[in-house]
Amino acid sequence: MRISFLLHNAYGIGGTIRSTFNVAGALAIHHSVEIVSLIRTIDTPNLPLPRGVRLTPLIDKRPDAATGSSDLDDPLLTWPSAQVPAAEAKGTTNFNALTDQRVADHLARTDADVVIATRPGLVVYLAALGRESRYLRIGQEHRIYGTHTAEIRAAVNAAIPHLDAYTSVSEADAATHRAHLPDVTTRLAALPNGVPAAGVEPSDGSAKLVVAAGRLIPVKRYDLLVTAWATVAAKHPDWHLRIYGRGPQQAALRRQIDELGLARHVTLMGAHSPIETEWAKGAIAAVTSREESFGMTIVEAMHCGVPVVATDCPHGPGEIITDGRDGLLVASGDADSIAKGLLTLIEDRRLRRSMSAAARVTARRYAPERVAAAYEQLIAELHAARGTMAPAARRPALRPVKGGAAGAPVKSLKGAVRQLIRKPLRPVASCRVTANGDLSVRIEPADVHGADLALTLTRRRGDGAPVRLPLHPPTATGADRWTATVDRGAVDLAEGRWDFHVVRPADGARRRVVCRYAEGRGLLGLEPLPGSPFSWWIPYPTVDGYLALRAWRRPAHAEARVIRADADGLAVEGTLHGALFGPDAAPTAVATPTRGPGRPFLTGVTALGNSRFRFTVPYERIHDARADDDGTAGWTLTLRKSATAGTPIRIGRILGDIVDRDQTDCHPLTHGVRPHLTRGGDLAIACSAPRG
Repeated sequence: MRISFLLHNAYGIGGTIRSTFNVAGALAIHHSVEIVSLIRTIDTPNLPLPRGVRLTPLIDKRPDAATGSSDLDDPLLTWPSAQVPAAEAKGTTNFNALTDQRVADHLARTDADVVIATRPGLVVYLAALGRESRYLRIGQEHRIYGTHTAEIRAAVNAAIPHLDAYTSVSEADAATHRAHLPDVTTRLAALPNGVPAAGVEPSDGSAKLVVAAGRLIPVKRYDLLVTAWATVAAKHPDWHLRIYGRGPQQAALRRQIDELGLARHVTLMGAHSPIETEWAKGAIAAVTSREESFGMTIVEAMHCGVPVVATDCPHGPGEIITDGRDGLLVASGDADSIAKGLLTLIEDRRLRRSMSAAARVTARRYAPERVAAAYEQLIAELHAARGTMAPAARRPALRPVKGGAAGAPVKSLKGAVRQLIRKPLRPVASCRVTANGDLSVRIEPADVHGADLALTLTRRRGDGAPVRLPLHPPTATGADRWTATVDRGAVDLAEGRWDFHVVRPADGARRRVVCRYAEGRGLLGLEPLPGSPFSWWIPYPTVDGYLALRAWRRPAHAEARVIRADADGLAVEGTLHGALFGPDAAPTAVATPTRGPGRPFLTGVTALGNSRFRFTVPYERIHDARADDDGTAGWTLTLRKSATAGTPIRIGRILGDIVDRDQTDCHPLTHGVRPHLTRGGDLAIACSAPRG
């Protein structure tokens, strides 16, 4: 069959986009599948396009698109849609006269056997503009019946009778549609979202970490989760909550965290894609929504072996989670119930482990291939209802080797080398931090060809030759991927950011490595190697999707494990790495001005044994060090092993799995003083107000 999905913007990262990509990829194994994106906003999709799936944009809204391809100057973009209700069109932002025109043209000329629309405006288009078509028309509901505005709900209800089928992502919502539309003959069915098994190492449940992820919007009720965490932190201050995502509630959540004194216990992590690596770090996942049409985050966490504590809201959580077996369902809208559910799993490791195993079994129900099979069955039944035969599956044909039949033997070794050189080199890799802190790099075999390939690490904006490591082919290792290991005890990397490349000596090809997953779970609880110099590595995906490594290397480092705003000053507690305090140590913290009207000053440090330390910087001393009361003064902190001698040791927060702590480790303004971390993870102080 030829199957076409209509998305509004396939270049984003939302749940509807992820689900569509997942199911489209599974269907593409046996069918010809296309995703049609109404608009294009960037060059390449944020999510990896599944193999075998075509992506076709209808309107190019890239600001820097090539001359002649951009539609930004088309006057129809500013005219209202004649088809889509204003509440869905958002003025002319989402739908307009140009989208009317392009969708009408596409639906008139498509050769698809099935067209599937994925949001209300697209459903309205499919019903109105595809009415005379020969292809099957299927609409999808990715929200809940009662959550749309009256205008949108009325438009979709009017469109549904002109479709062959309309699907909801839960059986409960499908039943609601049937109850509200009793006279409609359109097939109203439930088909869940497809969520693939994670390609990451699953959680072992050992980290004292709870993870939540999603848009920071009111319906997700993260305010309840933060309130509940105040109860959890009071009983288990060594546990931590991370909330991944971005959205309009971020500032309000930041204020709530500060007001409850939870800055050391709750971290707003920002958006992260792919999210699977972050689920796998947690011991528990939390979903506190007021409503969930399905709950993709629940299944994603379950795939990673993480049991979920979820509010029993309409409709998804209760259909996914079996309470007490693979997760816990708690009362919706009740912070005390959320806290109780979290504490139940925090305090029962055996229960967490049993639920972890059960959760992975449950998640398999939502594998994209199972959802794809359900779509195939629905399509066959719709054809039967029409009295037509469903088109046969079209498996992709094998492409012959250039110059001969598919699979033909290469006649000579020289010919084999030439053939390998002509093949592409487009490495895609996952990088995992092992239990001992080494990096295990696994490169997918597709589009990686050649002999004597090497993996190199090149320091950005730095001198020196790249670090070169051998790549072991799948046949040599018994694995299904090319592999390399970066041994942290043997490889010495200068401080900075490093990029990964695969190099093929035969033709000089050198290609940057695309990142599938950067798995940092092994960094949780890991300690630096003893002795000097101190070093630490964190692999991460760059904003443009490549694999990179942040490395720190210093003669010594003072890790600030606690940064706390006390009543009289900023309290810092930490551990010295790469150096030791002597028996008569009299260490000192030195505040060096970095910006604004400030003078240097010293603070005494208490050595606790030969490596631990603590000190407090009085607010009064910080204000006294201001040269005047205008502007914001700033200082960085270093540690000297004695008051009069010794090389300054930078104090900061580097250990763990977070690359850019200046974005995540935020502290409230107290007495006009705020501690913060620099881009490199060093501890700094800003004083933005006069004493008072």
